[in-house]
Amino acid sequence: MLDTDTKRRIDTARDILVGKVPDPKSQVEQITIALIYKFMDDMDAESEEYGGQRKFFANGFARYGWAKLMRSGLGGHETLNLYAEAIAKMPEDPGIPPLFRDIFKNAYLPYRDPETLKMFLKIIDEFNYDHSEHLGDAGQFRTPRHIIDFMVEITDPKKTETVLDPACGTAGFLISSYRHILKANTDAKGNTTLTPDEKGRRVKNFKGYDISPDMVRLSLVNLYLHDFPDPHIAEYDTLSTQQAIVAEIEAEQALVAANHELIVRFEKKIQTTLARVWGEDEPDPAEA
Repeated sequence: MLDTDTKRRIDTARDILVGKVPDPKSQVEQITIALIYKFMDDMDAESEEYGGQRKFFANGFARYGWAKLMRSGLGGHETLNLYAEAIAKMPEDPGIPPLFRDIFKNAYLPYRDPETLKMFLKIIDEFNYDHSEHLGDAGQFRTPRHIIDFMVEITDPKKTETVLDPACGTAGFLISSYRHILKANTDAKGNTTLTPDEKGRRVKNFKGYDISPDMVRLSLVNLYLHDFPDPHIAEYDTLSTQQAIVAEIEAEQALVAANHELIVRFEKKIQTTLARVWGEDEPDPAEA
């Protein structure tokens, strides 16, 4: 969940953008791009501090470093032009991993007002990479968190199962499912009981599709901020290509079996949950 300061900064950033970028989804996209831009520079600075070298903003891309962007000597239009050029050229940076290239694919600055950008970058500058763990829920503005968590609790995904969200949005269901599995495999002392192999399979076991390239980009960021180094999210129209999706699911026999079990578990758990809510007797397991 977002802490108070983080929520304030996110809300302030959206308030700054609303006059130029009225679409809430586009606001989140602009915030996401700026935060990843800032975090990459933070990681470069941390690397230098410990005797390493800059990775993201090196060689020909050094001029786009966040610190250079924010230096007081630049005028408003100079800052705007440099920022717009930087986010447009970011996919060409050889020091950026494929995930970040996907995030910046087709990214652009949708307004040309230096004052708006100045205020926006100033609030983004208050973040640093240490805050990234608190930012994962920032994009989840479609399905309320408590609804997501309730549905995941009902379906109760297991560590051996593949979780596929065919319309993943900002990956809220995938992240909640992952957290659910981690919690279910933690001992009384708070230590994980997952083996290294089981931890490694988490990337392969969570997949998502969405028709919107913006949502795909947000999903990639959200999963990355939740410790998924190589998230499997793709742009795909699952409603128009149902046969292809069914073929893919059938190819993963474990997922087909898991889906059947999830349906059975969902029916039983929803009856139990509703009975608890309404104060009725829980259903007989033999009848469920």
